[in-house]
Amino acid sequence: MTIIVSKQRTGLGATVGETNKHLFGWMRVAGVALCSLALIAGAGSAAGQASPKGPATKPKPNVVIILFDDAALMDLGVYGGEAKTPNIDALARRGTRFNRYSTSPLCSPSRAMLLTGLTNHQAGVATIKEVIPKEHVGKPGYGLHLEPNAATLPERLRLAGYRTFMSGKWHLGDGPGQLPGSRGFDRSFALDASGADNWDDKPYMPFYNEAPWFEDDKPTSYPSGQFSSTVIVNKMLDYLVARPKDDKPFLAYVALQAVHIPVQAPREYTQKYAGRFDGGWDQLRQDRFERAKALGLVSKDAKAPAMHPSMRAWDSLSADEKRMQAKAMEVYAGMIEATDVEIGRLVAYLEKTGELENTIFVITSDNGPEPSNPGGERGFNLWMKTHGFTRELANLGERGSHNWIGPEWASALATPSYLFKFYTSSGGLHVPMLMAGPGIAADKAVNAAAFVQDITPTLIDLVGGAPTIPDAKPISGRSLAPVLTGQAEAVYGPNDAVGVEVSGNAAITKGDYTLVKYNPPYGDNQWRLYHVVNDPGQTTDLSAQLPEVRADLERAYAAYAKANGVLELPKGYKVQRQAAHNSIMRQLSFYGWQLAGLGLILVLTIFALIRIAFAYIARKKKAA
Repeated sequence: MTIIVSKQRTGLGATVGETNKHLFGWMRVAGVALCSLALIAGAGSAAGQASPKGPATKPKPNVVIILFDDAALMDLGVYGGEAKTPNIDALARRGTRFNRYSTSPLCSPSRAMLLTGLTNHQAGVATIKEVIPKEHVGKPGYGLHLEPNAATLPERLRLAGYRTFMSGKWHLGDGPGQLPGSRGFDRSFALDASGADNWDDKPYMPFYNEAPWFEDDKPTSYPSGQFSSTVIVNKMLDYLVARPKDDKPFLAYVALQAVHIPVQAPREYTQKYAGRFDGGWDQLRQDRFERAKALGLVSKDAKAPAMHPSMRAWDSLSADEKRMQAKAMEVYAGMIEATDVEIGRLVAYLEKTGELENTIFVITSDNGPEPSNPGGERGFNLWMKTHGFTRELANLGERGSHNWIGPEWASALATPSYLFKFYTSSGGLHVPMLMAGPGIAADKAVNAAAFVQDITPTLIDLVGGAPTIPDAKPISGRSLAPVLTGQAEAVYGPNDAVGVEVSGNAAITKGDYTLVKYNPPYGDNQWRLYHVVNDPGQTTDLSAQLPEVRADLERAYAAYAKANGVLELPKGYKVQRQAAHNSIMRQLSFYGWQLAGLGLILVLTIFALIRIAFAYIARKKKAA
C-alpha cells in the first residue's frame, strides 16, 4: 500500500511527512520493545510467575426454598422433634435457626407473603376460597390470587439472571396469568389446591372434585402409586438436570404436601415410630415443653400452654381409640422422616454437581399444625368411601387410607405455643425457619423477631440484589441479612409494629408484646395482650396490667387494617358454617346437571306412581 503525505511545513522546520516518518520509526521501536516485554512476561508466567489479574467475579449463589405444609415449631429434629430428620439437621448446622419466626395462620396467605415480601392483603390473597364469605369475594386484596403488581421472588431473580423452578403445592390461583409460569417460574409442577392425596391422583376433601395438577401451566396428572414427597423432589431434580449447561444460578422452590391432611407415609417409615406416642397427647405436650426449655426455645420460667377446655383428656379414650390415635401420630412422624430422606436426595445431587457450597437453603412451614377432624363432619365418611378411601388401623396412612391427627394432637404438637393452624395464636403463627449457605453464620440460633414477608427481601439481599420492577408494589418485609451475617442482633426495634389478618383472626406484634384475637370455636373474637418472650404459651392476658401497651397496639392494628384494606367479617360469620356452605356450592357447580337430572327423574317417578295409584283406585271403584 502506498501512503501519500503532503510535505507541509511545521512550525519546527520539518514537513508533516518528515515528522510522521520519524514518529512511525519510534513507534516501530516501541512496538518491538513491547513485544519483547510481552514475551518475557509470557516466559515468566510459563515458569510459574503469575501475571497480575483483576479480581475474579464471585458466582451468585443458588437458592433452594423448602416449604413444609402445616409443620409445628418443634416437628423437625433440630428443633426437638420426635421424627428423625438428619438431612435437615445437617443443613441447620451449616446455618442459622430462628426461634422467633412468625408466619400467617393459613396456607395461601403465607405462600403469597413468602414469595412477594408483601402482606397477604397487599399480595391479593387475604384468605382462601374454602372459607371466604360472599361479601368479600372480588374485593381489593380478596381476589385470592397474586395481583399483577405483586412482584414475586422468581420474577425478580429471573431479571438478575436466575433460572427458576417450582415443584409442589401452589394454591395461588389457576386462572389466566395466575399459575407459576406466569409468575416468574421457568418450569413448574404445581398443585393449585389446598391439598391432595399423597399416593394417587385424587382430591382429599369434598371441596374438590379432582386434584388440579399443572406442569408448565398446563393440566397434567399425578403419577399414581408414588409418595408425594418423592414425586415433588423427583420433578425438581428433573428440572435441575435438564437445565442448560451454563453458569446461571437457580432458584428452586420445593413446596411439600407433608404434613398436610391426609397424613400419609410409606409403611417402612411409620413402623419406626411404633409405640412412640402411646403415652398420648398429654405426655407429648409435657415432653415437648421440657425439650423447648432445654433447647432455649423458651425461657426457663415460661409456663406451659393450656389445652383448650373443649379437648379430650387422653385417659378418657377407649383402648381402641387410643390405638388409632397413636397410630395416626406414628404416620405423622413417618411422613416427616420420609420427606427428610427426599430432601437428602436433593442435597446429594447438589453435592455431586459441586453446587452445594454455593447454595442458600431456606426451610420453614406455612403455618402451625392442622387440627381438623374431617371424620366428625356430616357426610365425610360417605365421601371417603365413594372416593376410594378407608380409615383402618392396619394400613393407616398407606395408599387408599385417609388420616388426620385432630385438635388434641395438633395442640400438643404446637407446644410451647398455644393452639394451631387457622388461628393467630402463637401455635398458628410460630413455626420453624432456618437458613444456611454462603455468608450465613453456621450452627447458630437467634431470638430476633422475623416474619414470613422477610424471606424475599433477605434472599434478594443475600444474592447481591435484583433489578427493580416498574409499578411493582414496594416490599414491606425487611432483610434479615444483618442478623444472618452477624452484623446485627435484630432488624425490628421496639417501636416496629407488624400485623397479620386472615378471615377475622388477627395479631399485631410490637417489640416484646403481641395483641391477638381469633374466631370461635377456639376463640371469642376478643383482643388479648401477651408478652411474646416471657409467655409464648399465651397463658396470661396482660390487658388489665398494661392498658397503655394494649391501647398502643390497638392503634397500631387499626393503622395496619386501614393500610391493608382489611374487611370486617359479616355479622354472624362462623368459619365451619362458611366452609360447609362453600363446599356445598362447589359440589353443586361440579354435579349440578347430574343432580338436576336425578331430581327430574325423581319427580317423573313420583308423578308416574301417582298416576298409577289413581288408575288403580279408578279401576277398583269401577269394579265395585
